[in-house]
Amino acid sequence: MANVLTLGAGPLSLAQLRQALIAPVRVEIAPGALDALDAGAATVARIIDSGATVYGINTGFGLLADTRISPGDLETLQKNLVLSHACGVGALLPDSIVRLMTVLKIASLSRGASGVRRETVLALKALLDAEVYPCIPSKGSVGASGDLAPLAHMSAVLIGWGEARVNGRILPATEALAVAGLKPLVLGPKEGLALLNGTQFSTAVALAGLFAAEDVFAAALTAGAMSTDALKGSDTPFDPRIHALRGQPGQIDVAAMLRGLIAGSEIRESHRHDCTKVQDPYSLRCQPQVMGAILDVLRSAARMLETEACGVTDNPLVFADTGEVLSGGNFHAEPVAFAADMIAMALCEIGNISERRTSILVDPKMSGLPAFLVRESGLNSGFMIAQVTAAALVSENKMLAHPAVVDTVPTSANQEDHVSMAAHGARRLLDMADNVANVVAIELLAAAQGLEFHRPLRTSDVLEGALAGVRSVAPGYDSDRFFAPDIHHVAALVRSGWGRSPVSGLTPSEA
Repeated sequence: MANVLTLGAGPLSLAQLRQALIAPVRVEIAPGALDALDAGAATVARIIDSGATVYGINTGFGLLADTRISPGDLETLQKNLVLSHACGVGALLPDSIVRLMTVLKIASLSRGASGVRRETVLALKALLDAEVYPCIPSKGSVGASGDLAPLAHMSAVLIGWGEARVNGRILPATEALAVAGLKPLVLGPKEGLALLNGTQFSTAVALAGLFAAEDVFAAALTAGAMSTDALKGSDTPFDPRIHALRGQPGQIDVAAMLRGLIAGSEIRESHRHDCTKVQDPYSLRCQPQVMGAILDVLRSAARMLETEACGVTDNPLVFADTGEVLSGGNFHAEPVAFAADMIAMALCEIGNISERRTSILVDPKMSGLPAFLVRESGLNSGFMIAQVTAAALVSENKMLAHPAVVDTVPTSANQEDHVSMAAHGARRLLDMADNVANVVAIELLAAAQGLEFHRPLRTSDVLEGALAGVRSVAPGYDSDRFFAPDIHHVAALVRSGWGRSPVSGLTPSEA
C-alpha cells in the first residue's frame, strides 16, 4: 500500500521527502489547506471583476508584463503559457523524481498563496494517487523564473497535451488522464503561471542528490574504518579529547562513529603497544576532520533544501487576508543552487579520500599487504586496475563539481537578467553520487580483502558484519577473474543505504 502524506497541515520532513522519492505515495490535503485554496482563488476572481491590472492574472509575462489581456482571453493566456513553455530537451526524468516534484508542487500550491482553485490541486493529487507521471525532459531550466520548462511539461498533461508514463508505458496525455479518472483541465486565471513558476524541479533533483550523497557518505565511513583496520592503522586520532578541543560538530560526531565502528577489533589490539609507525597517512588519520566537515556541509544543504521544499516559490503571490497580490522573486532558485554546489563538493571529497585509502591498500610499500591485494601478484594483477577506475571516477567528479551558481545567462530579453542555474547544478549530483558509489565499492572490496589477510584475527563485530555484507555479493579475490560484477554488486549495496546500518542508522540530515 502506498505511503500517505498529508499536505497543507505543516512542513514536510526530509524523511517524508525521501519516502516520496523511493516509493509511490498517496496524498491527502488538509481541510484548512482546501479553505486556503478557495480563499486565494476568490481573491483572484475579485481582482478580475474589479477591472484592476495585476501581473500574471491579466497581463503578459516576462518582458510582456505591460501587455493587458482582455477578460475573454484569460483562459487562452494560461493555456498558451503552458504550451509555449513546454520546450524541454534531453532524457526524461525517472518516475521517482517526477513523483517527488509533484508532491512539492502540491505542497506549495496548498499554502493558498498561489491563487489556484482546489480543482486544479486535486487534479495533481489524482495523478499522483494513480501513479500517472508526466513525461518531463531533464534539460531546459536555468533556475529562474522558476523551473519553467520542466514544470510546463508536468502541467501540459493536466490540460491534455504531452505524454505521461503509467506502469512503465508512455501514453498520450488524454489516455493517461483517463487512468486517473480525469478529463483535460481548463486552467483559470493565473493557474498556468502558478503551475510553471516555482523551484520544484530543481529542489526535487537536489533532494535526490542529497539522499544519494547521504548513502555514499555512510558507506564511506564504514569503508574508512575497514581500511584503517586492514592497514593496521591507529584509532588514537579518533579520541574524543582531540575533537572536543576543535569543537566542530561534524568532526566530533564522525570521530565517535569511527570509534564505534572499530571498537573491539582484535586486529587493532594486536598492534596497540608495539607499532613501529608514528602516524598514519592523512586519509586514515584525518577522517574525522574531512568526513566531519562533509557531514556539516551535507547537514547545511539538507536544511536549505528542506526549507525550500516546504516553501511557496511562485510569483506573484496572493494574500487573501488583505486582498493583495504582490510581485516578488521567490521563484529564484539561488538557495537550491548553493545547496547543490555544496553537495557536489561534498561528493567530490567523499570520493577523493576513499580513493586515497584504496591506493594505500594496493601498495605493498605502504600497506604491508600483498601487492595489489592478491596472492601470486605478477601472475595476478589483483586490484591494480580497480584502483585506476577509482582514480578515473574521482577525476571526473572534480570536473563535474565546478560551481553552477556562479554562472548566469540573462534570459527573456534581459528582463530576467540574473538566474541561478540550479537545475543542472542539481542534475549532475546523481551522476556524481553514482561515481562515488563505485569508488566506495572499490574501497570496500579492497578493505575486505585486506582484513582477510589478517586472519585468524578478526576486526570488530560491526565491521565483521560489514565484511559479511560485502562477501554476500562478492566472494574473496584469490586469483584474477572478471572484476566488473563485483564492483557493480557492492556499489548497489552502497546505493541502497546499506552503510547506514553499521552507523546506527545515522544520515547527515537526520543527525
